[in-house]
Amino acid sequence: MDRDKLFSASWFKNYILIVTGTFILAAGMVFFIAPHRLVPGGVYGISIVIHHLLGTPIGMISLCMDIPLLLLGIRILGRRFGVKTFVSIVLTAVFVDVLSRFSGNRPLVEDDVLLSSIFGGALLGFGLGLIFKAKATSGGTDIIAAILGKYTRIPLGQSLIYVDSLIVLIGLVAFRDWKIPLYSWLVIFLTGKILDTVMEGISVNKVVIIISNRPEAIREKILFGMDRGGTYLKAEGMYDGAEKKIIYTNISRRELPILLSYIRDIDPMAFVTVLDAHDVLGEGFSPLEEPD
Repeated sequence: MDRDKLFSASWFKNYILIVTGTFILAAGMVFFIAPHRLVPGGVYGISIVIHHLLGTPIGMISLCMDIPLLLLGIRILGRRFGVKTFVSIVLTAVFVDVLSRFSGNRPLVEDDVLLSSIFGGALLGFGLGLIFKAKATSGGTDIIAAILGKYTRIPLGQSLIYVDSLIVLIGLVAFRDWKIPLYSWLVIFLTGKILDTVMEGISVNKVVIIISNRPEAIREKILFGMDRGGTYLKAEGMYDGAEKKIIYTNISRRELPILLSYIRDIDPMAFVTVLDAHDVLGEGFSPLEEPD
């Protein structure tokens, strides 16, 4: 269910993301994917096959499949798929058909399917990422995969791979060309990678875990030399059973060399683990709650 207050800052932000995301998604579909008969899974993959066989509009056919799937999803899974998902489904269909008229169903890059697959997959992933950031979904196979997951206990990500791969094979049968599924799987792979990057962000923060015999000296540098905080985790050494204090702290990527230099000077025998942190929420980083 939608939790945004009507006309609040978060409401406007989410609907701007949906409008922008659906337009980018549609542009990738129209200018790079559909003209080359690529089948990127989902209802749009099926619609592209039908379009090239029968000449039907891609957006309208997708909408005719999406709406019943949305209603079925609400009936079986509850109101997980709300108003924002409905809006994203309708806008994507409208943008796809309007842009198709504008482009004349011609690809932006006429003779390079590989380049079209790369840029098409990137645009699809970026558009979907913006839609998901607005707490909406693109409908279609997302709903089918969620229903499969409920009755078969197959994880959602795995269900999506199964469903989209089956749709890609439909393209192979329809067009009788092995290049179609190979390029289509490339599109699906790139879409997933770009989607993850948009959702998680490019990591600029780091999690640092420090095991040292001089934790107090390192603590002083973190608190007063870098104006950062941290947490002590009580632990026991596996080899000698000695009690240890593990330091857990979050810092920015630029602060990492400074901290490593401090540790190197204080305890060259320290053991340090550095992890990427895609989101660090709280004081000194991003706010935990979004303003209304």
